[in-house]
Amino acid sequence: MAADREIKRRIRSVKNIAKVTRAMEAVSASKMRRAQAQVEATRPYANKAWEVLTFLARLRQSQADLQPLLQDREVKTICLVLMTADRGLAGGLNSAIINHAWRHIQQWEDEGKQVSVVTVGRKGRDWMARFGVPMRATFINVGDRPTSEFLEGAKQASGADINSVSPIARVVIDDFANGDCDAVYLAYTDFVNVLRQVPTVRQILPIRPSDPTAPMAPDYIFEPDAQTVLSLVLYNITELQILQSLYESIASEHAARMVAMRNATDAASDLISDLTLSYNKARQEKITKELLDIAAGANALA
Repeated sequence: MAADREIKRRIRSVKNIAKVTRAMEAVSASKMRRAQAQVEATRPYANKAWEVLTFLARLRQSQADLQPLLQDREVKTICLVLMTADRGLAGGLNSAIINHAWRHIQQWEDEGKQVSVVTVGRKGRDWMARFGVPMRATFINVGDRPTSEFLEGAKQASGADINSVSPIARVVIDDFANGDCDAVYLAYTDFVNVLRQVPTVRQILPIRPSDPTAPMAPDYIFEPDAQTVLSLVLYNITELQILQSLYESIASEHAARMVAMRNATDAASDLISDLTLSYNKARQEKITKELLDIAAGANALA
């Protein structure tokens, strides 16, 4: 009898867990669709802006020397911007990007380079703090719809959150311009589709010139001067790359959590089926024993 009650208690507990995971799957699916639409809307603009930025890096050397973000120097110190989620329950998403970034950190350190990390998200911050990796800055609770200061008009039109990536961009850009680091890399999860998210590490500073064989845009007349215009454009487009990487990470997080909760719900359903079968077998065994006892007692009386 005690076994029957224990199995029923386990079935009730698993059903409650399945309700929670099903609700979390629905919430993640809704957020994932919104994040996916956000990524697909901004990705062409970010890619084209980066293409323009690599063209700007092919300016005449006299102008390039005036731009700190275009200066290519010997790499002795590296700043890595690691983007992870603030919460778990997203399958292997966080561990995949952290392990991918950690392999790059170990490779750089083996080459004699110093590495500092700017973490975006609690999971990356906690992991780096646990293993003693130097952290330049940490950012948490960025939100699902971050924006940047130079996209203020778009933010107001879309109703996006007030969370901004501008402080993140300011930290890494100022460190690079001041010579505190010689290269800046982004580590994030690239959103391919709902079932595939790819850990990615790519360099954003210094800005590398595009392929010299690619057609070059014609010379432009800058007002008031090239230095003023290019300084603003270089900073804004670099900040846009950080923003787009964060969008990719957010979409990947919700997709991974939706799939993880769906798998958890399916696993709970399978467990409920197994427990129900065990419960029925236990009840059948108990009823059979009671019938045998009744039959044995009747025979004894006869």
